[in-house]
Amino acid sequence: MDERVVVVDDDTMILKQANMVLTEAGFKVTCLKSGRLLMDYINMNSIDIILLDIRMPEMDGFETICALREWEKNNSREAVPVIFLTANEDSDSEAKGLSLGAMDFIRKPFSSEVLKIRIRNLLDLTMLQRNLHMEVNKKTAELESLSLHVVHTLAKTIDAKDAYTNGHSERVAAYSREIAKRFGYDKDRQEEIYIMGLLHDVGKIGVPDTVINKPGKLTDEEYMEIKKHPAKGAEILVTITEMPKLVTGARWHHERYDGRGYPDGLKGEEIPEEARIIAVADAYDAMTSHRSYRDISSQDYVKSEIEKGMGTQFDEKFARIMLEMIGEDTEYTMHE
Repeated sequence: MDERVVVVDDDTMILKQANMVLTEAGFKVTCLKSGRLLMDYINMNSIDIILLDIRMPEMDGFETICALREWEKNNSREAVPVIFLTANEDSDSEAKGLSLGAMDFIRKPFSSEVLKIRIRNLLDLTMLQRNLHMEVNKKTAELESLSLHVVHTLAKTIDAKDAYTNGHSERVAAYSREIAKRFGYDKDRQEEIYIMGLLHDVGKIGVPDTVINKPGKLTDEEYMEIKKHPAKGAEILVTITEMPKLVTGARWHHERYDGRGYPDGLKGEEIPEEARIIAVADAYDAMTSHRSYRDISSQDYVKSEIEKGMGTQFDEKFARIMLEMIGEDTEYTMHE
């Protein structure tokens, strides 16, 4: 292991603890006491990940990440993943940090194991994203050019953030492909929507684990964080210009046919057809998966909810295909 981690914090004790924990875990660690020192450091050194304190004198964490992103843009450098270190439980700070490009938050004082796991997960995820871009850039815009292995691995990494959605992306992708097949899509479009389904929740990369895995009811602020994931997903996938339709599933799978969805409040035929299909598949899997507060819903209940949502939440023609699939599943095997 030779990943290079830079820890930026004005607290000497935090630097010493992080240095000890991460060095023992095999990382190459550099400790800096200010954002200005970080900006000097990046001019001469390569970095794989940054742990950045929010509250620092002269140049706080928010100012530092803004300066970092501007420097990367001006120097045509790839964005270095940033995890904010914070002693606060302030959701506004988390929202601001995420909007500025941070990938995660770690509370201080931190657990040594949590610190190592979060860094390892983010580094692995970053590598998967790089592999995805490399696969697309290496080949043509044809669908078969995208490595399904890489996409499957990325989908599993996304689902792993949520303790209650194991395999969610793959099931949504499979249901979406079957709906598309029954609706009349040719094989190429079926595979295209399958990949859209695999990556529809990619924006959850930017949602804190504490929000995703909260066992009880979300606060209004936490719900607003969850609602950011479609737009965040679109931001991630829009860079894959060879497959522009990937954005469709990520951005619009929470739109509603009656126009009361998010993030854009699209209505009816304004919503791309693939997103209308994924919306039905996503809702079905949500009801037929375990949650912290309930078991898998009964098949009759799921059927009634799909029927209830026809013409309001769902495009009726795709909801009817989903109901047809439910009707054929006499042993109720189509669930988590």
